[in-house]
Amino acid sequence: MSETITFADFERVDIRVGTIVEADLFPEARKPAYKLVIDFGPDIGLKKSSAQITVHYTPEGLVGRQVLGVVNFPPRQIGPVRSEVLTLGFADGDGAIVLAAVEQPVPNGHRLM
Repeated sequence: MSETITFADFERVDIRVGTIVEADLFPEARKPAYKLVIDFGPDIGLKKSSAQITVHYTPEGLVGRQVLGVVNFPPRQIGPVRSEVLTLGFADGDGAIVLAAVEQPVPNGHRLM
């Protein structure tokens, strides 16, 4: 178990829902990954992300899917891509990432409560 945090600590992490509008192979990445463009609604807009999710997903199957992302981390340079959000997921039994997502459609940009 990790360190206990306060609710105020949790509130500092800005987790939002967005819809993947573009997904492409990212051959320059050290590990197999996709380049994603995610629409986080009118207030946040389109953001880029690099995600190592190639085991369970194809680029075609990702477009239109709603995902969760941390939108208030500083951007991170990953090869030629400036990743602006951390797309969230969980490792399966073999370590491959399964995306964290919403069960029902919600408006892009809504914050995790």
